[in-house]
Amino acid sequence: MTSRFLLRYNRASRTHLHALHNQSNLLKSKYNSSNVLNIAPMSALPPDSPMNVFDRNAKLLHRERAARDADIKLYDYIKDEVGDRLADRIFDIKRRFKRALDLGCGRGHVSKRILSESVEELVLSDMSPSFLRQAETMEDIKVTKKVIDEENPAFEDNSFDMVISCLSLHWVNDLPGCFRHINNSLKNDGVFLAAMFGGETLYELRSSLQLAELERYGGISPHISPFVEIRDIGSLLTRANFTMLTIDTDELVIGYPSMFELMWDLKGMAENNAAKNRNLHLSRDTLIAAASIYRELYGKTKEDNTPFVPATFQVIYMLGWKSDLSQPKPLERGTGEVSLKDLYKLDKIIKDSKKIKLDDDK
Repeated sequence: MTSRFLLRYNRASRTHLHALHNQSNLLKSKYNSSNVLNIAPMSALPPDSPMNVFDRNAKLLHRERAARDADIKLYDYIKDEVGDRLADRIFDIKRRFKRALDLGCGRGHVSKRILSESVEELVLSDMSPSFLRQAETMEDIKVTKKVIDEENPAFEDNSFDMVISCLSLHWVNDLPGCFRHINNSLKNDGVFLAAMFGGETLYELRSSLQLAELERYGGISPHISPFVEIRDIGSLLTRANFTMLTIDTDELVIGYPSMFELMWDLKGMAENNAAKNRNLHLSRDTLIAAASIYRELYGKTKEDNTPFVPATFQVIYMLGWKSDLSQPKPLERGTGEVSLKDLYKLDKIIKDSKKIKLDDDK
């Protein structure tokens, strides 16, 4: 696991407590007359399913609101960084993909880094029409844009050579079903690359809010949406019939002047809480107490004695292939010639083994 430390002080430190306190009221007043409500995502799960953790309609409103912010580019720093790292993994695959899908493309955090040497045709999809309009791509790539909810991607089977997704799938309720849809939409020997926020994301903010509420109310409510654990990703991909899996994690640690700047930036990224059982109200006392706890438990100081609080973003990268006869297969059980109990004398076994002739030696 690698770790990278980034500091964010490009804006003056401001107290956003009042705006955070009235966030839900502002959201309702701004979207009461918006046509966004007419394109609410349709869940593939029954309404009473225990897998319905996230309010997808609320997440759509979050993205539409963020897209209309005049300073939207200020909040792209995390998604652009992850998109850059995900694009590097695409370049590492020495193949030119004829048709690729960017599922949950956002504002084009990956697509604007994909070159024509890697992809011939790129399909961009997102549940937010505004994000989709703002998504950037390279000029020499054929691009198609479609408004589609990533929870229920309705694409034809065997229609893509590659599917990519950058920091969007952690809001999907039916993740196993989504992975199956992706696998079905891939051609044989097609590849799926994605990045998701992992379970350690924002643990500092989560614990600070919980301690503040526990002290005042004797209980806690969810203010940070749940994230998938890395130990579950492998089994989910395997159940979706992906093979030759590669899964690893990375961490981004961002420094903020205080907890309030962090919460304001999460809102600007459209990454604020969308859990169905979320509490829409956070009292002023709780927020101030949480900010103090955050500073006391996790606060740090720069070399010039400027205080800041770190926020951790754990990113899970995954890669899986749709099965094909051309792919390498493991040997059948019982074909091994060396027992595991003899591994300690492997050097002697290799030394005593017969020389194997290669084709060039014939």
